[in-house]
Amino acid sequence: MTIRDDRRALHRIPELDKSLPETFAYLHQALLGLNCRVFSPVAGSLCAFFDFGQADAIAFRADADALPIAEKTGAEYSSRHPGCMHACGHDGHMAILLELARRLSKKSGLPHNVLLVFQSAEETTGGAKDICGSGVFMQYHVKAIFGLHLWPGLEAGEIASRRQELMARSCEVNVDIYGKSAHIAKAAEGVDALMAGMEFYQKAMEMEGKLPDSVFRLLKFGKFQSGTVRNALSAHTHMEGSLRAFQDEVFDGLAAGLAEIGKAVEEQHGCSVKLHLSDGYPAVMNPPELYDRVGKALPFRELESPSMTAEDFSWYQKTLPGLFFFLGLGDVPALHTDTFDFDETILLKGADFFEKLAETAL
Repeated sequence: MTIRDDRRALHRIPELDKSLPETFAYLHQALLGLNCRVFSPVAGSLCAFFDFGQADAIAFRADADALPIAEKTGAEYSSRHPGCMHACGHDGHMAILLELARRLSKKSGLPHNVLLVFQSAEETTGGAKDICGSGVFMQYHVKAIFGLHLWPGLEAGEIASRRQELMARSCEVNVDIYGKSAHIAKAAEGVDALMAGMEFYQKAMEMEGKLPDSVFRLLKFGKFQSGTVRNALSAHTHMEGSLRAFQDEVFDGLAAGLAEIGKAVEEQHGCSVKLHLSDGYPAVMNPPELYDRVGKALPFRELESPSMTAEDFSWYQKTLPGLFFFLGLGDVPALHTDTFDFDETILLKGADFFEKLAETAL
């Protein structure tokens, strides 16, 4: 099998969240016969351990789940599962690790043992957290973990990353404001949830805007619904948005600020404000010491600014040192779109980079 064969085979069988029976069956079959131990530390995961007789190991991770998107690429290897598609490149990530596995199986010696990790639920609940909790990294004496993401817009085949902030800590923000409906001719008898919602939104944007440009953060709302008819005050406003930042103190400060705004709006308008922030993922932060060591051994491009998107690779970095990279795809459709596709020869650049990392004494 070639890296292209793997990618196309996996692209045809996209599966969601933690239920990936066909995907893991394919991965397991591909790893059989190689010089490694294949096992599952937790449900929704698969690992391959290559023992080179060393005291420690390094790990490489690929995510395996897909998205609930109906594919429209028209490719002959399109999804066989209606309404489900590998629209985020995870099929490519898995193909890179399978190619790396075949290369590792032919090697007689490396400075580290190597653990390959295939995980589920990156797009949903953060399957990385479950693997970290399994103790597998301690069991196999893993000293560092590496991962990458295919990246449209970056020069095709280019490996890129940056020290510290790379991808944001994120959470969903839901706001529900409850007032009292009344005919607009008798507006004084009601509590206008639409006006209160506008006040909340304006104050939230003002709060975020007061932070200096040097602080990477994002607070935006994409959904605002209120009221039922034109001639009655709204009794309910519902808002949905996203909060993203890199430094915990910035994130926590904005979250606390939203709560304070909610209390102020309640007092001013006589309404009830319910604020809910999801758990989300931590920020992907590349540790400078490991970043510099790898940068001296292997060349890659340093990005000027981070991405405001999120990635559950951050859970690995909470457990052990880890570096995350982007692999450029050039001018292709955006991630999470129904026409996303790419030149599969680029995947070899990722396999080459990971192979060199495996051969490097860190």
